[in-house]
Amino acid sequence: MTANSQKIPLTSKDALLIADVQNDFLAGGSLAVPRGDEVIEPLNAYIECFRRLGLPIFAIRDWHPRGHCSFIEQGGPWPAHCIAETRGAAFAASLKLPPDVQIVSKATRTDTEAYSGFSGTDLHDRLRQRDVETVFVGGLATDYCVLNTVRDALAFGFRVYVLGDAIRAVNLRSEDGEKAISEMVRLGARLISQDRIVV
Repeated sequence: MTANSQKIPLTSKDALLIADVQNDFLAGGSLAVPRGDEVIEPLNAYIECFRRLGLPIFAIRDWHPRGHCSFIEQGGPWPAHCIAETRGAAFAASLKLPPDVQIVSKATRTDTEAYSGFSGTDLHDRLRQRDVETVFVGGLATDYCVLNTVRDALAFGFRVYVLGDAIRAVNLRSEDGEKAISEMVRLGARLISQDRIVV
């Protein structure tokens, strides 16, 4: 699907949401997203744009307890990943998160899965406290945490831009990523790339 070609000036009502750019989802990790490392360079460019204007940046992360319900050993679909306080749960070292980044930890309870950055977290309240109206969402993975975060953001009434050059899909089925993008656009999100941002 082609990214929207309109120019988008950043404003004080905007926030950047970065989903799950953690070691376990990158090359060599226990649940590596194919080509997941490719999101880091464009995300760093977005981070620089938002940082330059002093706009809020939120880094969402899986922060699982051991024995989390999503793990294969507990009957879930995924290998153990992003266990709190381990290297696999750390953000990628090459992701240039600013010192004042706001970290959002999800799926922190053993018995609860959470693909969305809003699920079981205070992300919505923190965005409202900053008078945010528009969120720009990128990271991993297109067909899971990005998709579900975008769904919830739209349901909460935020305007949503999906960073098409800074997302990659798991693609358990080869078309999952494209289906997720189509679903996000159908729900009202706009697909863009970094060259559309005006700082």
